[in-house]
Amino acid sequence: MFDKFFRIGGQGGRGIGRALIACAVIGLTATGVARAEGDPDAGQAKSLVCAACHGADGNSVNPEWPSLAGQHANYSVRQLRAYQTGLRNNVLMLGQVAGLSEQDMKDLSAFYEAQTKNPLSAGAGDLELGERIYRGGNAETGVSACIACHGPRGLGNPLEDYPRVGGQHARYLADTLRDYRSGERQSDEDMAQMMRSIARRMTDEEIDAVAAFMQGLQ
Repeated sequence: MFDKFFRIGGQGGRGIGRALIACAVIGLTATGVARAEGDPDAGQAKSLVCAACHGADGNSVNPEWPSLAGQHANYSVRQLRAYQTGLRNNVLMLGQVAGLSEQDMKDLSAFYEAQTKNPLSAGAGDLELGERIYRGGNAETGVSACIACHGPRGLGNPLEDYPRVGGQHARYLADTLRDYRSGERQSDEDMAQMMRSIARRMTDEEIDAVAAFMQGLQ
């Protein structure tokens, strides 16, 4: 399997290969993490305050705020914990997560995972460059291919806590990559800082292009 991915995209395939190896190594530790066990019905009742930004069914209409519908529950729990511990900083979210218990986070995440993600079209931008980065990375600068961890359709991997990125708002995805690049977001701390390492090698043009491409993945 590794040989197959190393051959994809010529030199860009090496970016896929490096990312696959990184994902595999990190996955050895991630698979031992207890999975989220929440009650979707309880989560729906607790989600009323979240709906203002993320939509009643987890489909946000504001591109600054992520859609949570269909996102892997265990990944969402990890992000809520990251807000509580300061690995992620956002004024609006800090107030929302302060009083959440572990069970609250699991219930909310289970509810959103059960919702259907509304499809979006690709965003405006250089989609050819975005697809090239997503599928093959940039071998010259060491940018790994996104497909290695997030999959050909951007659905991620729930067993390894790699999030669903397909169909997410391009604005939010680009902001996220820039936050990783600057170090403002550190929620990849338990994954060997993989996202910060990748984002630091990306230009603004590459970030905007790959975010626009990912918005259209289904």
